[in-house]
Amino acid sequence: MQIRELPYADPGVPDVRSGTRFLLWLGRNQLAGQVKALLWGLLLLLGVAGLPLGVGFAVQAVVDRSAGRLALAGGLIAALGLAIAVGDLMLHRVAVTNWITAAARVQQLLSRKTAELGSVLTRRVAAGEIISVSTGDVEKIGWFVEALSRFAAAALSLVLVCVGLVIYQPALGVVVATGVPVLALAVLPLLPRATKRADAQREKAGKATELASDTVAGLRVLRGIGGEELFLGRYRAASQEVRRAAVHSARMWALIAAVQVLLPGLLLIAVVAYGAGLVLDGRIAVGELVTVYGTVALTYHPLRHFEEIAMAYSFSKPSARRAARVLALTRTTTAAEARADADGKAAGGDLYDPATGVRAPDGLFTAVVCGDPDAAGRLADRLGGHPAEPDEAHASVLLGGVALDELSLDAARTAVLVQDKDPVLLSGTLRELLDVPSSGAVDAREALDAAQCADVLDALAQASVDTDGDPMRTRITERGRSLSGGQRQRLALARSLVTDPEVLVLDEPTSAVDSHTESRIAAGLARLRAGRTTVVLASSPLLLDLADRVVLVHEGQAVAVGTHRELLRTEPRYRAVVTRETDEEIAVRATALDPLEELELAEAEGESA
Repeated sequence: MQIRELPYADPGVPDVRSGTRFLLWLGRNQLAGQVKALLWGLLLLLGVAGLPLGVGFAVQAVVDRSAGRLALAGGLIAALGLAIAVGDLMLHRVAVTNWITAAARVQQLLSRKTAELGSVLTRRVAAGEIISVSTGDVEKIGWFVEALSRFAAAALSLVLVCVGLVIYQPALGVVVATGVPVLALAVLPLLPRATKRADAQREKAGKATELASDTVAGLRVLRGIGGEELFLGRYRAASQEVRRAAVHSARMWALIAAVQVLLPGLLLIAVVAYGAGLVLDGRIAVGELVTVYGTVALTYHPLRHFEEIAMAYSFSKPSARRAARVLALTRTTTAAEARADADGKAAGGDLYDPATGVRAPDGLFTAVVCGDPDAAGRLADRLGGHPAEPDEAHASVLLGGVALDELSLDAARTAVLVQDKDPVLLSGTLRELLDVPSSGAVDAREALDAAQCADVLDALAQASVDTDGDPMRTRITERGRSLSGGQRQRLALARSLVTDPEVLVLDEPTSAVDSHTESRIAAGLARLRAGRTTVVLASSPLLLDLADRVVLVHEGQAVAVGTHRELLRTEPRYRAVVTRETDEEIAVRATALDPLEELELAEAEGESA
């Protein structure tokens, strides 16, 4: 896989049983790149290890006054230098490719999972953790994948060097072959403690990232209540904890690096001392000692890969574990998607939730009233086929008698669209925002008019500098931060109306607008969605009065159905939610007598007197 061929046509089905299994799955899926990096790494490291052999030949040729062998040694050194240059260049090229392609594969998997789960993802996983996984964690995972092949090349080259030295000069080769494994494994006792400290650092960094993300998301609210300093102090304390944990972790890694320098130095001293004695005894030549000395000195380079792979694994394992946890989330709790309809089209008809008893008849405007906003959000997710909890035991929502779980993801998304109470506007122009998959029956201008976006269009036209006053070409900042809450809400509603799904579920679509605008939005929504199934979860009388039918959900169950005016007269619980009556007011209303009853009582008292 080359970088120019990205993105992958299919990133594959990952093994998400654990972080280690996920890393191994990534490595297996990039086997060709791993083998290339291994071969180029061997060329580089064996070229480096061969340099002392050429130098040793040259020294011995000078001692023996042999011009021919000196020239041969010079040619060998030149060839080794060329091998080192080519190996280093190609290894770097292939290693970077492995890193980027591994990171791209993980990002594609995360993007696919995000598209599959939609807004439910942030209900199951903290937003800060999602940001951490999709940015820093992806880089750490890619680092381990590309470092794996370089480590394999280093380990194999050390084995070949030790075998070669034993053959070339057995007396010194045995010493080197005995010492190198000790050098490679000496840091193993230190790794668990280093990994533990690194995990603690990343955990604190993740919490600091979550805190920063939440603070930025709620910055307007914080400014409104004067809470900036409070959250700034919290983030400052969190960042200091991260700093202390990073220093604590760095000390252990510094100790590991020191061991990697100290032990090769001790081995080098031992080889020189022992070799010098062998030269004085005449058992080996000076050139042979130079060769062994140079080779041992250069083993430091491949030994560094042992430290790097240990560090890469300790950093990438928690990252892979977090990525695997996100990728393991499923849209539903069943495997019924395998029984998706062959045509990929959803059945029409009533939308029914067996868990609550809420039914939205086909083609009607149904309003659902819940006293608990969180319960309303969970119900909206269920109606869209996105249960908030993966182990939710309730049966799937039915559309025309067909379980949404049994529809393919594309068919279910086409049939039912859910707009939650906090919709997200992606950055881009207004035209790009409204350029969404749709039936084509609703024009963007119609949707904007129904959502009462005239003032938003005027504001965008005035804010545009290089678009000749065309609001459709004006860029909207990330998450619509340049707009007010009501403006964002209306643009999101317009986007949903453009889509024109068979069933549209709206959770508090007018909570951030004034009553006059809300009244016009309610009328526009009823007009534009006439003949289409629309479900609105709200408690606003302006919306409820235009609904064909209203369902009251109390303690997780539909307990009353009727029109808005009927329920106001007959259902005290409905009246309490819609009119915001307190418990005391409800009690007074319940004990108060009807005017006709008061008159009859007064007449009875007069007769008795």
